[in-house]
Amino acid sequence: MKWILIAVGFLVVLVAVAAIIGTMLPKSHVASRSSRFKQPPQAVWTVITGPPGWRPELRSFEELPRRDGRRMWKETDKHGQVITYESVEELAPTRLVTRIADPKLPFGGTWTLQITPEAEGCVLNITEAGEIYNPIFRFVSRFFLGYTGTIEAYLKALHTKFGEVT
Repeated sequence: MKWILIAVGFLVVLVAVAAIIGTMLPKSHVASRSSRFKQPPQAVWTVITGPPGWRPELRSFEELPRRDGRRMWKETDKHGQVITYESVEELAPTRLVTRIADPKLPFGGTWTLQITPEAEGCVLNITEAGEIYNPIFRFVSRFFLGYTGTIEAYLKALHTKFGEVT
C-alpha cells in the first residue's frame, strides 16, 4: 500500500511540474517544413484539396455545408479524435490556407500550404501557426511530440501517395 501511495504521489508531482512548465511556455508557435515533389503543382493541389483518403492516420472524412462561402469538412483520426476544418484561402494551384474551426478543442491554428513550381516538379512548404491552450498539452507537444510531427507525417503520406521516396 505504501508503494502505491508513493507512486500516486510521484505521478501527481510529475503532472504538477508539467502544468507549471506548460504555463510558462508560449501558447502560440510557428513550425514549417518543405519537401520536393516530382509532380507538377496542379497534381499536388488536386490531391491536397481532395478527399484525404491517402492519409493513413485518418479513419474518416466528411464534407460539411459551406459556411460564409468557405469549404468545411470534418476529419476523424484513428484514435477517434474529430476535428472540423475550414478553408480560409484557396489560390489554385499555389496556396491553400486551412484553419481548425472548432473552438472547443485544446488547440487551434492555421496551416498554410504554399506550392512553388520547379523545373522537375514543385516544392510544397507547410507552415503551421498553432496555439495550444491547455498547459499540460503544451508541455507534451513541446517536449515529447514536437511541433513538426504532424507536418512531417503529412508530407510523408503525400510522397507515398505519389509513389515517391522522401
